[in-house]
Amino acid sequence: MKSELLELAEKMPKAELHLHIEGSLEPELVFKLAKRNNVRLNYASVDELKAAYSFNNLQEFLDVYYAGMSVLLTEDDFYDLTWAYLKRVHEDRVVHVEIFFDPQAHLERGVPLSIQLAGIHGALEAGKATLGISYRLILSFLRHLSEESALETLQLARPYLNQLDGFGLDSSEKGHPPEKFARVFAECKKLGKPITVHAGEEGPPEYVWQALDQLEVDRIDHGNRALEDDALVQRLVATGQTLTVCPLSNLKLCVVDSMQDHPLVTMLEKGLKATVNSDDPAYFGGYMMDNYRAVIDQLPLTREHLHQLARNAFAGSWLSEADKKKHLAEVDAVFS
Repeated sequence: MKSELLELAEKMPKAELHLHIEGSLEPELVFKLAKRNNVRLNYASVDELKAAYSFNNLQEFLDVYYAGMSVLLTEDDFYDLTWAYLKRVHEDRVVHVEIFFDPQAHLERGVPLSIQLAGIHGALEAGKATLGISYRLILSFLRHLSEESALETLQLARPYLNQLDGFGLDSSEKGHPPEKFARVFAECKKLGKPITVHAGEEGPPEYVWQALDQLEVDRIDHGNRALEDDALVQRLVATGQTLTVCPLSNLKLCVVDSMQDHPLVTMLEKGLKATVNSDDPAYFGGYMMDNYRAVIDQLPLTREHLHQLARNAFAGSWLSEADKKKHLAEVDAVFS
């Protein structure tokens, strides 16, 4: 049974809806870019850096994550980062990606938004042309910073709206509820762009309610702790909200004690539109197929569950209805 599911998982086309491009910065590329840009690292070798990828919670991860970004300085750096991710997920039969980037983390290091976008967008266009991977690019605000900083970043982004497909909210969840950013997301809504917000990873179910009611989000990133609130689950099911779930990330950051404890199957059986994503694959031990292998191996996942996960990702994407229909037909063909 598991071997059949793995074969299906490898064959089926996939959409990744929850990926932080800076979180795909592999240690080898960190050292390559550090050398190119003459950036001094606190680690003597790739192995020493890999050894630092051991976290007890979200904040410990973020400390290493932001430190790693110090090597991203030029358009070529952002291009190489994004291109490396696209080449890697192409091997996993990923045909559509919706990726976050964190402009504030680079702006505070003096890297202009124009440089960030030129590199990331350039690689995404190259991936579309040569690898056949479509994309949506999501500007994500950092919730540990002030809303004023987010509003300033949105103002800087206005000349580049044709390169941006939506807005998000990430970083440290505890103590930074979605309602803190009500004004900036109201402005995003006026721009006609979709919104997706990290909620219910470490934060309580109330954060998911806030994302829905005060920010009027189009998608919820993570959402694990929504299961603690039956009324919230009913709301998410009734409205068809997509949850961008990240199994290996949840394990690595101790959101779950073991993969056997992961709520992915429970989510599906309650009617939630859960999906599988890699979040920050360089730090959490795996890209898309690694996540699928983990849940197939450790959870009571059925053929029907796997089929639904693949369908949920395309249905919950920000693709056109025509492209959704095309990809859903491709998924169904694998399972027919």
